[in-house]
Amino acid sequence: MIDKLLEYDTSLFLFLNNLGTEPWDNFWLIVTHKLTFAPLYAFLLYLLYKKFGAKALVVFIIIITLMITFTDQITNVFKRGFERPRPCGEADLIDQMRFIAVRCGKYGFFSGHSSNSMAAAVFAGLTLRPYYRNLIFILLFWSAIVAYSRIYVGVHYPLDIVCGLTFGAISGFVFYKLAQYILHRFVNN
Repeated sequence: MIDKLLEYDTSLFLFLNNLGTEPWDNFWLIVTHKLTFAPLYAFLLYLLYKKFGAKALVVFIIIITLMITFTDQITNVFKRGFERPRPCGEADLIDQMRFIAVRCGKYGFFSGHSSNSMAAAVFAGLTLRPYYRNLIFILLFWSAIVAYSRIYVGVHYPLDIVCGLTFGAISGFVFYKLAQYILHRFVNN
């Protein structure tokens, strides 16, 4: 059963990865770069400050730092625990795929880019939902684009992405609830 699932995962990876074309490579390399969306994060922090004030912003920054650290470290625990090689590290796949990333890395299950971007999207989207109702949909779409970029550049299988997005959504929701509790209990009393 697991072998069949991994076989389907590899086939889907090759299909999606090979949809890429050279004219789009630079675009996807920009999307997948960790610092590309720093202005988006700064803008989201500005919106949090604007709607909740300076005291709440300090709480948000601490909670977001904890959330990203938690999400990233749990991702690394899974990578080291499962030791699933990335597609770019598979000798029998390299001739069938497009590998355009700067580096490959060793293990890929599950995607840190996917989990971190989804955690940020869910956290910010839920927190700002009372003020910007459709923002969460924009952020979820952005997270999906970041996740797909990892397949495009050749460093993650679709299952790595789906599990990363799922874990990120759970993490984002849990830390959103934690932030709401702390704000209600200590800041907005």
